[in-house]
Amino acid sequence: MSVEHAAIIGAGVAGLTAALALARHGIRSEIFEQAPELTEVGAGLQISPNASRILDKLGVLDLLTPIWLEPNNIRLISGTTLHELAAVPSGPAARARWEAPYGVLHRTSLQGALLTAVKDNPLCTLHLGSRIESGDIAAIARAGGVIIGADGVWSKTRDLVADSPSSRFSGNIAYRFTVSAADARGVLNRESVSAFLGPSAHLVAYPLRETDSFNMVAITTGHAATREWLAQPTQAQRQQLLAGFSRWNPALLSLFDKSGEMTFWPLYEATRGKWQNGRDTVLIGDAAHAMMPFAAQGAAMAIEDAYELASFLAKRPVSEALPLFEAHRVPRVNRLRQRGAFNQFVYHARGPFRIGRDIVLSLKPPQSLAADLDWIYAYRAID
Repeated sequence: MSVEHAAIIGAGVAGLTAALALARHGIRSEIFEQAPELTEVGAGLQISPNASRILDKLGVLDLLTPIWLEPNNIRLISGTTLHELAAVPSGPAARARWEAPYGVLHRTSLQGALLTAVKDNPLCTLHLGSRIESGDIAAIARAGGVIIGADGVWSKTRDLVADSPSSRFSGNIAYRFTVSAADARGVLNRESVSAFLGPSAHLVAYPLRETDSFNMVAITTGHAATREWLAQPTQAQRQQLLAGFSRWNPALLSLFDKSGEMTFWPLYEATRGKWQNGRDTVLIGDAAHAMMPFAAQGAAMAIEDAYELASFLAKRPVSEALPLFEAHRVPRVNRLRQRGAFNQFVYHARGPFRIGRDIVLSLKPPQSLAADLDWIYAYRAID
């Protein structure tokens, strides 16, 4: 084993998963989180088979399956007519095809399961309300350790990596809220992840077992404002939301009025850049490659990063492992970026493109749509 300990900056999904993955190889880690406590950010989360397979290896999946839901299908639906355009079999079909489950749950549930596993692992130490300083980083490097930047889209660890990515506003706004199952009855399907498509906007809805509600994410174009995750929309920003969905089906629009607390989430992404400095520091998750949620793979890519980084560090010297890890991961992440950009075009299509989209989707059988996802969901992270 070439590295004995790691300093992980950030205790989100990427950081906590990295600690568990390193421990699996006998590598100690200390996780430094500047927040005094870990609190939920956002509401719902989709865990696709490529990520759930890793969580199973880390002993976390058993904590999630009793509380999450495995939807029977992933549906694409017209936001104006509510006509189903296409559906991908999930639920038991996901377990059969991709040999791992596809689940939906509250973000708090995943964070709580990872946190429980970290606290139970003697090789993992979590420091809340703690910011690692430059002197600490120098000491870690001198002792042969590695610094893992898992501190999100506005990462400060990037400062330690020359030519690293930077954050930029994508031009899209996500409005996140929940609607009770009772209020959504007759409009939303509790057995599905539903993506409603419309001109220049789309709405994703899926059930949350823990709160007997539906997680809702409405995405439309807009102007950047605050960089806070949990800002509540102003009246003008709410009007911007309604304008983006003005021609949608009234049954869907009625759910906006039944929402609980709504958050205004300007979507920032990471530019292309170096993920590591070739010596002692590496970026993972959103710090390395924050992307738009159009492929629903943000959390999954963070989990894959963390797991595969640990595999590289367990077998090679740090200075060799880091560039090999980056070279291995970048092609997959770039392909996901391209898929997300394609999905945005498809989801937000207007005019003749929308008509063509609907025809093409209606002609594709469910198993063909599932096959299009094999390269994402059937992926097996290296050990």
